[in-house]
Amino acid sequence: MKKGQPGKDKTMDEPEWANGLKQLYDSVVDEPLPDTFRDLLAKLDGGAQGESSAHK
Repeated sequence: MKKGQPGKDKTMDEPEWANGLKQLYDSVVDEPLPDTFRDLLAKLDGGAQGESSAHK
């Protein structure tokens, strides 16, 4: 079959390292958010909410 034809096995077009990279990405995405980062986000969200209400 020619490249791009329907029915061709998609994995044949991917380089060998693509599967490992996908697995690494998925493992990082599945990691829990560190508490320090969560606290920082909460502070930033609280500061942004306070600023927006102060400017009204």
